[in-house]
Amino acid sequence: MNKIYISLATLVLIFVTGCSSRGTRAYTPPDTQSSYSSDKSVHSSSINKKDYNHPTMRPYEIRGIKYYPTVVNVGDVFDGFASWYGPDFHGKLTSNGETYNMYDMTAAHKTLPMNTIVKVTNQRNNKSVVVRINDRGPFIERRIIDLSNTAAKKIDMLNAGTAPVKVEVLGFHSKDKRDTPLDKDLQSSPQDQVIDGFALQIASFSRVEGALETQQKYNNTDGYKTVIKDIQTNNGRMFKVWLKGFRSEQEARDYLALGNFKGSFIVRED
Repeated sequence: MNKIYISLATLVLIFVTGCSSRGTRAYTPPDTQSSYSSDKSVHSSSINKKDYNHPTMRPYEIRGIKYYPTVVNVGDVFDGFASWYGPDFHGKLTSNGETYNMYDMTAAHKTLPMNTIVKVTNQRNNKSVVVRINDRGPFIERRIIDLSNTAAKKIDMLNAGTAPVKVEVLGFHSKDKRDTPLDKDLQSSPQDQVIDGFALQIASFSRVEGALETQQKYNNTDGYKTVIKDIQTNNGRMFKVWLKGFRSEQEARDYLALGNFKGSFIVRED
C-alpha cells in the first residue's frame, strides 16, 4: 500500500464515515507506528507534553456531536459498555493512520489520547485484557470503548456483542523506550522482543544431561527459547528447563492453556 505524506503546514483532520452499526470513525493523519507493551516498566506513566498538540487531540464532530480528546492520568477508571469491531473495518485506516488489524490488541475510544494503555475488565465475568488505544469510537450512546476482535474474545464478549466494563488507565506508549507488543503475535519473534520475568517451567532433572537434551529438543518452540536453571534445593542440585520469551503474564497463561507441555507451570524470575 502506498504511503501518503502530508506536510504539517497543510495538516487537516479528515473524517471517514462508515456504514457499520457500530458507528463512524474519525481519521487524522498517520502517526509513526512502533511496538508497545503491557509491562509498566516499558511504557510511560505520563503522556508526552509534545503529544498535547497532536492532531488526534483536536476536538472533532461526529453526527452533530462534538468530542474533546482529554489528557488522563494513570489510575483513572471509567465505567460503561464495551463493544467490538472486526471485519467491516479490518484493513482500513484507524484514526491515527494505522491499518486496523482486528487480531491486534487494540481498541477505539472517543477521547483518550492515542497510544494510551488501558486494562478492560468485563464486569460480567471479571476477565481482563490490556489494549492500546489507536482509534476513535464507538459513536453509540453508553458505549465507551470498542475492542478488537481478539481483545473481545479474551474477555468472552464476542457472542454478546457488548458487555459492561471497567476501563483503567495503566500508562502511555513511549516512543523513547524499546517497547514490545502487548500479546503474542505468531508472525514475530518473541526472542527479539521480550519482557524479562515470566517463563514456563517445562521440565526438571537431577542430571544435567536430561536438561540439555530437553533444552535442545524444545528450543525455539513457537518462537520461544529454552534455558536451563541450575538450582540448589534441599534435595540436592536440580536442573530446571524454562521456556522464555513471553511478553506478559497473560501471554504465558494463554500459552500454558494450550497444554503443549504436560505438568508445566508459570514461573517468574527475580
